[in-house]
Amino acid sequence: MSSYLVAALYKFVELPDFQAMQQPLFNFCEQQGVKGTLLLAREGINGTIAGTEPGIRAVLAHLRSDPRLAGLEHKESWAEEMPFYRLKVKLKREIVTMGVPDVHPPTMAGAYVSPEDWNQLIDDPNVVVVDVRNDYEVSIGSFRGAVNPHTTSFTEFPEWVREQSAEGGVLAGGSKVAMFCTGGIRCEKSTAYLRAQGFGEVYHLQGGILKYLETVPAEQSRWDGECFVFDERVSVGHGLAQGHYELCRACRLPLSPEDKESRYFEPGVSCPHCHDSHTEQQKSRFRERQKQVELALQRKERHIGERVEEKKRAAELAAQARLKEAQARKAAQKAGSKR
Repeated sequence: MSSYLVAALYKFVELPDFQAMQQPLFNFCEQQGVKGTLLLAREGINGTIAGTEPGIRAVLAHLRSDPRLAGLEHKESWAEEMPFYRLKVKLKREIVTMGVPDVHPPTMAGAYVSPEDWNQLIDDPNVVVVDVRNDYEVSIGSFRGAVNPHTTSFTEFPEWVREQSAEGGVLAGGSKVAMFCTGGIRCEKSTAYLRAQGFGEVYHLQGGILKYLETVPAEQSRWDGECFVFDERVSVGHGLAQGHYELCRACRLPLSPEDKESRYFEPGVSCPHCHDSHTEQQKSRFRERQKQVELALQRKERHIGERVEEKKRAAELAAQARLKEAQARKAAQKAGSKR
């Protein structure tokens, strides 16, 4: 069995004290040796973390000890190597950014469809099946016949809906719509948005693509390709087995084995997607970085990226400490002026 348990989780729930939750949650995860990214906002929590099985189970239990997160669901898979360099607990305005106010997934989201029932729904010719992920994610795998909105960020989705709801668009006439995404979180918000726009029959895949690939046997699957994931595994396939893609370290886009055969591919420096988008000076820096990475691997040392991330974290902590000191001085001065 692989060494690290990976847990993808989210929940839309009112967390007015989300700022106060940040540091205690970071401390607990750190104590358990867990890495990854967790996002906290007034509207809930979202993220993917990895660690030993006891460590992940402890963090999940810790989260669910908060009554508001008692029903938190997660999807899990295994990785042979730690898929994250460090731990981050970030504060956000939204746990998935659409940029549209007054969209409330807990009360407005579309109807859940289980992975077991998904094939029957999307086989219906009267259903418009929409992949709400970004274009580069869709490019390596999707459900057969699904519509690709060709968005580069989720904030572009409302405009796409507006355009496609007009005469001649795929959503014209109040279509029956089925949506899917990696883990389900985008669909919670996108289906809520469609319902707010007057769409009546809106559905989404419960647990997202990850749950489908985990649950539905490959021989019954309507999925083609692999599913992009936001960690060092890059992609997964049926049974959530690690896929065949790698990341371009210059542009962060997924690379297939064929991409790596391209004359434009240089490890750590360029790929077919970005070979003409960086200056020679940038490429020179990338080559030096790649050289250091390869030297670290030869010496069986930690990846250079991990040390960089640790430096970033130390800088962030120092900046936070300086801010607190400045706030304390300001408060003391204010208190002294009132005397």
